[in-house]
Amino acid sequence: MAPQTASQKNPSFVLQKQDHLTFEDRPIPQLQSPYDVIVRPRWTGICGSDVHYWTHGRIGHFVVESPMVLGHESAGIVSAVGDKVTTLKVGDRVAMEPGVPCRRCVRCKEGRYNLCPDMAFAATPPYDGTLARYYTLPEDLCYRIPETMSLEEGALIEPTAVAVHISRAAAIKPGDQVVVFGAGPVGLLCCAVARAYGASKIVTVDINEERLQFALKYAATHAFRSERVSAEENARKLIEQTGLVNGGADVIIDASGAEPCIQTAIHALRMGGTYIQGGMGKADITFPIMAMCTKELNVKGSFRYGPGDYQTAVDMVASGRLSVKELITRKVKFEEAEQAFADVRDGKGIKILIEGPEGE
Repeated sequence: MAPQTASQKNPSFVLQKQDHLTFEDRPIPQLQSPYDVIVRPRWTGICGSDVHYWTHGRIGHFVVESPMVLGHESAGIVSAVGDKVTTLKVGDRVAMEPGVPCRRCVRCKEGRYNLCPDMAFAATPPYDGTLARYYTLPEDLCYRIPETMSLEEGALIEPTAVAVHISRAAAIKPGDQVVVFGAGPVGLLCCAVARAYGASKIVTVDINEERLQFALKYAATHAFRSERVSAEENARKLIEQTGLVNGGADVIIDASGAEPCIQTAIHALRMGGTYIQGGMGKADITFPIMAMCTKELNVKGSFRYGPGDYQTAVDMVASGRLSVKELITRKVKFEEAEQAFADVRDGKGIKILIEGPEGE
């Protein structure tokens, strides 16, 4: 794969089809609305969904049918603004919320725009992502970040907003016992948000000992390594070994999508506890519905982020209530993007950031 040169207009990292990545020059985007801005993404994190589209060509009913620019966890610098933009100016440093809702449907109008059926989300077919020199967004989806926050931290606002949305759905409050299954980026950030919200005990659960130890240093108070036993037995050991009182956890978040984790979580909740599904796995699983009913659990799904989540994420990082720098495993140049994707596929590190193409 040939590296790009600074003379190209809009170098982009493109998934041509399953298992086939290229660099190519794309047209420089134009302002489609007087309320839009053009941003130069400077840092972009690699998400599991980006890698999944590369390796599988689809996620559920979202299928890669034509070439698509990858990337959606980005922060950058505003390079142009529309005539009616009032909150941003050229040169502003912004975290980029990568999904544009229609703003007109029932879900949008009731304040749940993340559920908009016509959402145009970056790097979700058929929409191009942010791994390019230029990208266009409405001004209200660009969040100015303070000088005290790096653009690298700004790129991690996207997964942080996912964790904020999950934690809000869980209604975590001071003193809660919270268990988070999965010690990947979102699971780790859920631990950090739970701590910021005052949880007294935060248990990280994974099968990877290295990830568990990282989580303990980062935000968790306790760790539990899942075993290949029944869900009921795993739940019993989890409760005993981590000292969960009152019959189990108040809140459990699954950020793994793994069927055994989901089953264990339901059994490890106290009566009347709250379960949030944040991770995506198989389309259909065997679910312990009897335990859910007899415990009268509050069971919810969580999808991306909605009103206030992005700004809350920015504020939490800017104020120091939550730190994301520890999650950055390494940073690479734009022309090293394919190797970075391969490393994420192979489970190397927590979060790898790709630098945007150099300026013209």
